[in-house]
Amino acid sequence: MRIELLNKYFKMDQLPHIWCPGCGNGIALGAAVEAIDNSTMDKDKICIVSGIGCSSRASGYLNFDSLHTTHGRAIAFATGIKLANPELNVIVITGDGDCTAIGGNHLIHGCRRNIDINVLVFNNNIYGMTGGQYSPTTPRNARTSTSRQGTVERQFDICKLSENAGATYVARGTVFHYKHLIGLIEGAFKNKGFSIVEILTPCPIQFGRRNKTPEPADMMRLLKNSTSFSDDGKTKIGVFRDEKEPEFVSEYIKLLSNEGDISV
Repeated sequence: MRIELLNKYFKMDQLPHIWCPGCGNGIALGAAVEAIDNSTMDKDKICIVSGIGCSSRASGYLNFDSLHTTHGRAIAFATGIKLANPELNVIVITGDGDCTAIGGNHLIHGCRRNIDINVLVFNNNIYGMTGGQYSPTTPRNARTSTSRQGTVERQFDICKLSENAGATYVARGTVFHYKHLIGLIEGAFKNKGFSIVEILTPCPIQFGRRNKTPEPADMMRLLKNSTSFSDDGKTKIGVFRDEKEPEFVSEYIKLLSNEGDISV
């Protein structure tokens, strides 16, 4: 990320951040900031919302109006903000546990409503901040603090879940493919509807050291080698859906404007 963007968009008195050496969250946040800078959004009408977890600390570092909310409720708070002030550009920064476990129903119904908010999911496949427990996106057989012999559960595919629930912009990128990731986030900002970008990011401390990839460089190479832009058996990255459908707040405003025409 360009150094001038630090002074422009970050609360410098809150730095350095708390993320561990080798964590990809800083890279993911840098990509989000570059996408904001490249966008046509009014920077004074941006609101950042986050829940609880490693990724959700991001809202406190950014020099925008922001809410650091309760665990799993970031999309619920964001929905209220967007309904109260439709002119705001609402960006949710959340993690795989925060978004798809305790916050899973809020994710589904945000997608279903197609409300115009942008959700960036920093997916490191584990609960990093609270002790290294397995999350809904932890790969089968991966070792965590709560699956010492390997988890037997299947993992969520966040993009498939969101697409099937009704999100109109769905994409997946990685912190290794930095410029590509910036473009994916820019695409989310252009969509008027529910947009979600899953960002694959390494956690060397809680995930890597338990799964024979303790070095950050090894985890970055794993991201490079396990992902692909095509359907070739690897985890696919790119845009999965980009369609136009009626947006919730706009439709709700229309309903209110026609209220006088409704007879009981």
